[in-house]
Amino acid sequence: MTLSSTHPRDQIAAIMTRIYRNGLTTLSGGNLSIRDDDGGLWITPAGLGVTPTGIDKGRLRPEDVVRMRADGSVKGAQRPSSEVPFHRAITDRRPDVRAVVHAHPAALVSFSLVHRVPEVRITPQVFQVSGPVGLAAYALPGSAELGEKIAAQFGEGFNNVILENHGVVCGGPDLLTAFQRLEALEYAARIEIKARGLGEVKTLSDAQLACLETGEPLAEVRPDAPDEAESALRRQMVEIMQRGCARQLFTSSQGVISARLGGDRFLITPSGRDREDLGEEDIVRIDSGRREAGKSPSRAARLHRAVYAVNPDVNSVVSGQPVYATAYAVSTTRFDTRTIPESYTLLAEVPLLPFEMPYREPEAAARCLSIRQPVVMVENDGVIAVGRSILQAFDRLEVAETSARALIETAALGEPKPIQPSDLEQLTTRFVPHL
Repeated sequence: MTLSSTHPRDQIAAIMTRIYRNGLTTLSGGNLSIRDDDGGLWITPAGLGVTPTGIDKGRLRPEDVVRMRADGSVKGAQRPSSEVPFHRAITDRRPDVRAVVHAHPAALVSFSLVHRVPEVRITPQVFQVSGPVGLAAYALPGSAELGEKIAAQFGEGFNNVILENHGVVCGGPDLLTAFQRLEALEYAARIEIKARGLGEVKTLSDAQLACLETGEPLAEVRPDAPDEAESALRRQMVEIMQRGCARQLFTSSQGVISARLGGDRFLITPSGRDREDLGEEDIVRIDSGRREAGKSPSRAARLHRAVYAVNPDVNSVVSGQPVYATAYAVSTTRFDTRTIPESYTLLAEVPLLPFEMPYREPEAAARCLSIRQPVVMVENDGVIAVGRSILQAFDRLEVAETSARALIETAALGEPKPIQPSDLEQLTTRFVPHL
């Protein structure tokens, strides 16, 4: 069952749980709404910051959600959020916006404090999921004036608006879309902040974004039912995707996992599906370049097929845009693995591929990966890791992220000291042959 097919109360409770769990707001902050066909507004109740009897947003229950009828009367046991005015103003100004998310994630609040919007051309996923960002001048929280200022930005076509000295509001045709815009925008803000600490930040041009037009979809094939081995791989892919989301290596709208089946066949995660709600049935089988009928594979399917074609000992490919590693991918600073033994032995010296290569030259990109060269970065597009198994490829993505974080946070302490060449040679001799 997809989130959008559930009752508005259940949707709001589920998404608020994600927002709090992912650190995008506090237990007293943030509010969500869904407008129904009768003009009513399902909305989160007032939080503890408004009244001592307010609701803990980290444990919001469906029965806590309030419905405000079009005439302003309230149905529910709780007081509605104090931010009702801007929820109403947005959906009145933009009838296509049926859901609104407001939160105070730290990186976006940082941008709000300097009255700037984050750069959405920092990765293709952020650009496609969130789109342009508006900026609303400060006004008293909960006031009609604030509602008018935010609604004016939505009226200009923005689906995301930074509120000066406050936070962010995102809207969409449904609650999941609005949440994914919030999530993608916060990732963009975090990546940009970390990358600016490294040096110059690169953004994507129109010509580079045009690379995302990957041509005609793959032809379809109706495969046999999965055997026991394939079913086990599907389960593992779902479990690792959920683990990656929990570890903030993936988001609900980005992250790809594939696994070889044998011959010219492999499994890959789908395009456009909520990765936190992925099921075994959503995984797509690719057979000789044809996709499982009725499903849309990740646009990385052509690249993954090329990787398997040139690397018979690679059985899994994992890619993602974790914040710290992607900060290196969007900056002009080199990611140096010659500083940590685990990083050097598990990742080797990580090359940086041009943004266009995986899209326009997948075979050339595939030749840059192997068991001995298991990780690459792609300009403005994160990390690709390969392994003999799903776990090994995923581990390398984790190691790339933790290593990047350690290097970035070292800046507060001093200049990182590299491992000496003779010691690197010892590491290579001792560990690399066994990987």
